[in-house]
Amino acid sequence: MLNDFGIQDIIDIILVAIVMYQLYRIVSKSGTGAIFNGVLAFMIIWILVSQVLQMRLMGAILDKFVDIGLIVLIIIFQDEIRRFLMTLGSNRTFRFLSRIFSPKERKDLSDPVITSLVLACMNMAKTYTGALIVIEQEIKLGHYSETGEVLDADISTRLIENIFFKNTPLHDGAMILSGNRIKAAGCILPISQSQDIPKSFGLRHRAALGISQETDAKAIIISEERGKISFVDDGRIQANITPEKLQELLTETIRIKKK
Repeated sequence: MLNDFGIQDIIDIILVAIVMYQLYRIVSKSGTGAIFNGVLAFMIIWILVSQVLQMRLMGAILDKFVDIGLIVLIIIFQDEIRRFLMTLGSNRTFRFLSRIFSPKERKDLSDPVITSLVLACMNMAKTYTGALIVIEQEIKLGHYSETGEVLDADISTRLIENIFFKNTPLHDGAMILSGNRIKAAGCILPISQSQDIPKSFGLRHRAALGISQETDAKAIIISEERGKISFVDDGRIQANITPEKLQELLTETIRIKKK
């Protein structure tokens, strides 16, 4: 048996390990890690019973569960599967495909726009004005933009502050930025179901985590209760950051993408 073990088998094992690791990362962010561990434990038991110990009766019962298990797993992990495919599609290795089918390059935030954005966040934090701003990356956010009011406007400090002013109809939803434009405002985002989110974080923080877990988008949150700025990237929150730190994070994001 070991004599037949070759390079192809090693590559097969490595690929399976990578896929399993990526799936585990995704389900851990969404708070379904315990279910994933349970499924993994069931698969190990099934292999031991059916292949190693060759228990026919028990193996036949477990085989029936496995037959319908794929459909059950798709239902349970439908969000995680979609997130995994999005992550795979946004990977740098496969970006050439998007360039073939969509040759138009997406413009990144320019330095003046970053300055206007940071200034707006600083002003809103001082006045305890709640805000949620999402910055589109490789994965397009058209589906989420359609849930709000499509604006397609230039990014400016005054416009951002006016949109999130408490008496305006769009202040409760999220603003989506695409390149150097405000794509939409008042948008509805997916809410993260993770159990690891501190109780001090409100709905805006959960929505920012949700869009960050669903896509590769970045998000900025201004807390209405505490007047603090937070930044979300890849399902992680950096809370209570300064305007200077926010500008550094936004600039660093663009620098990394251009490499």
